[in-house]
Formats: sequence, C-alpha cells, structure tokens
Amino acid sequence: MSDIPTRIDRRVWIIATACSCGPLMSGLDATMVNVSLDTIGRTFDTPLGLLQWVTSAYLLALALALPVSGWLVDRFGARRIFLSCFSAFIVGSMLCAGARTVGMLIFCRILQGIAGGLLAPMMQMMMARHAGKHMARVIGVAAMPVMVGQMLGPSLGGLILTWLSWRWTFFVNVPVGLVALAFAWKVLPRDEVITPRRLDIAGFAMISPGLALLLFGLVSAAHGETGASLALGFSVILLVGFAFRALRWPATALIDLRLFAGRTFRAAAATQFLSNSINFGGQLLMPLYLLKLRAIQPGLTGMLLAPMALGVFCALPVMGRLSERFGARAISGSGAAIALLGTLPFALGGAEVPLPVLVVSLLIRGFGVGSITLPSAAAAYASVPRESLGHATTAINICQRFGGPVGTTGLAVFLQYTLTVTDIPATAYTRTFWLLSALAAAALLAATRLPGARASTRKESRA
Repeated sequence: MSDIPTRIDRRVWIIATACSCGPLMSGLDATMVNVSLDTIGRTFDTPLGLLQWVTSAYLLALALALPVSGWLVDRFGARRIFLSCFSAFIVGSMLCAGARTVGMLIFCRILQGIAGGLLAPMMQMMMARHAGKHMARVIGVAAMPVMVGQMLGPSLGGLILTWLSWRWTFFVNVPVGLVALAFAWKVLPRDEVITPRRLDIAGFAMISPGLALLLFGLVSAAHGETGASLALGFSVILLVGFAFRALRWPATALIDLRLFAGRTFRAAAATQFLSNSINFGGQLLMPLYLLKLRAIQPGLTGMLLAPMALGVFCALPVMGRLSERFGARAISGSGAAIALLGTLPFALGGAEVPLPVLVVSLLIRGFGVGSITLPSAAAAYASVPRESLGHATTAINICQRFGGPVGTTGLAVFLQYTLTVTDIPATAYTRTFWLLSALAAAALLAATRLPGARASTRKESRA
C-alpha cells in the first residue's frame, strides 16, 4: 500500500528489542524447566503427581495475573509494569534456584508465573503504541528471539544438566536478566498519563479464579484425572457471573466486553483462539502419532518434529510486511489454509504417510500456523481507540492463551474416546487428525472476517 512508509524509525526497533527480552527469557525458562523435571524429581524424591505442579503452578499463576493486566497499565503504565515484572521474574528465578523443598519451588514458580505471564502483554501493549501501522512487521521480527529461545531451551537445558546442577536452569536467568533489565530501563520511553480506573475487585474475584479453574479443569480432563468436571463447572459459573457484571457496569470492568461488538476485534479474537488451538493441539498430537502409532524412536521423533518449529520461525519475519501490503484477512486466511494443507496428509494417509511427505507437511504446517497470529493481533489493536489498548491487550491475550489448553484437551479426550471404541489405532488417529483439520478450517473461516488490504484504518467505535 503506497500510503504506508516502508522504513520504520530506528527508535521503534530499539524499543522492540528491549521489549522482546522479557518474553524471550520467560519462554527459555519454561522449556528448560520441562527438560529438568526428572532431575528435580530425583533431587526431592517427589512423585510425578506433585512434580507436575512445578509447571502447572506457573500456568495457573499466569491465568490469575492476565485479567488485571489492563488495569495495571492504566494505573501505572506499561513501562513501569514491564520493568517491575521483569525484576520480579529475576527474583523468582533466584528463589527457584535456591529452593530447598519442592513446595518452596512450586511457590516460587507461582511468583515467576505472575511476573512472566504479564511480560508478553506488556510487550504487545508497547508495540501497539509505538509501532502503529507497522505493528505486525515489528512484532514479527521481535518475536523471532522468543522463538529461538523456545527452540534452544531444551538443548540449553540438557547442556546445563550435563555439566551443572538443575538449579542453574533458573540461576542462568539472573545475570542475563540484569543486563536485559538495565537495557530496557534505559531505552523504554515513559508512558502517557492515563486516568486510572477503580479496580473492579468483585470482577477480579470472579474472572481470575474462573480462568484458573478453567485451565485446571482442562489439564485434568486431558489427563483423565478426577475433579475435572467440578472445576470446569465452577469456572463456567464464575465466568458467566463476570460477563454479566462486566456488561452491566462496563465503565469499571476489568475487561470491556463491548470490544467484542466490533467485527474486526471479534474476528481477531476468534482467529487468535483457533490459531493457538491448532498450534498446541498439533504439538500434542504429532509426537503421539510418531511415537505410538508409527513406533518411531524418540531421538528420530525429535528430528522429524523440528521442521514444524522451523516453519514457524521462517514465517515470523515476513508476515508483518505481507500483512501491511495485502491485509490481515489475506495473510491470516492464507496461513490457516496452509496449516490445513499441512495437516490433511495425516488425516488422509493415517499410518502410511511416507517420511519425506511427513517432513514436508510439518514444515508447511509450521509456516501456516506462524502466519496466522501476528496479522490478526495487529488488526485487533488497530481496530480500537488508543485509550482502550489496555482492555484489548487483556482480552486478546486471554483468548490466545486459552486456545492452547482447549485445543489440546479436546484432541486428547477425542483421541482417548476413539481409541476405546475402535480396535484399529490408525483409525482413531485419522479421525483425530480430521478434527485438527476442522479447527484449521474454522480458523480460516474466522480470518475471512478480518479487514482486507483496502480496509479503512479508522478505529471501530465501541458499541
């Protein structure tokens, strides 16, 4: 589009670099911790049922913190919250490294989850404010270090465990984090003054436990654990109560649900949700398919799955520029169609997919999944007034982050059910891949509601 300048101010790239440091360390830490769980379990002589809370506590704390992110930005500013959360994440890493019991480690992971969970929304908030029309391009490049961190995390964690104690998987965050924190403190600009809203304590008491119970129930359902139905039931009651309160008193609500009245914002939220569903759902289903149905050794399975991450990585740096040129609808829709194309061979071929076709399909699928999220997120932020960015960031992040658990739980439960009703495992996996393909088709349908290349840049007014 000729009215969009091709060059982006150098200052924006400096801010993007500083903003990406926090999510980079959070993603790197999460993948290293997953690798070290077995070693931690042996150190504390802890059963798997308790040990899983080292990761689950982080996710639940994240769910508790997300709803209040918009209010925190309006009250204190994105820069101040980002630096505070970054500092708390470093302190949490130090405490995790020094934990003497598994209970203390879990408690410190909760602190990390609250701090780390707010780093990504704060990054998106500052990108939306400073990158403007170029947000998709800037955040696409800024997300590359985060992806590199997630890809290198298992290898770095394995290297640390080979030569050092598991405590260094946490302690390594401290010196690196302090340098990154000093850089962010120096370059991040001060926020605009925003009239603070009164904290909706009653709403917070409903939505945060509601989201945490929803996440707990979904994870429990995926593992076939008892209590999942009860947790999901209570979560629905709390979330419906929050929605009723937010619609009745929108001026003071933690999340302005009227944003979803806008066509673009509603389509972007649905696209974000479905994108994470097919991403994390595929990350659950693909390893099971290779290990259990194809009986491929774990080492080779890891190598075969690498093209999917490579495809995501290759998509990120080009999606922003393409989105500016062709519009969010064309790019996110094409990404969903490519993800569907990369999934269909598994639904059609079952256990007979040749390995070369499998590798190419995973590469295609990864590229497609990596093409969906950024253009739709940029469209969501562009569709709301500047003063509503706090609400928008909170809502979009909740939709995005809960798409993963919903997708993995749905696929896991469906696969388990089909394995019990059929004597042919290949049939069960084929049907589950068709369900994954249907999610990709739903993402394609949602993306068709996003604005095109010639859409007006005028902000949608709130209903």
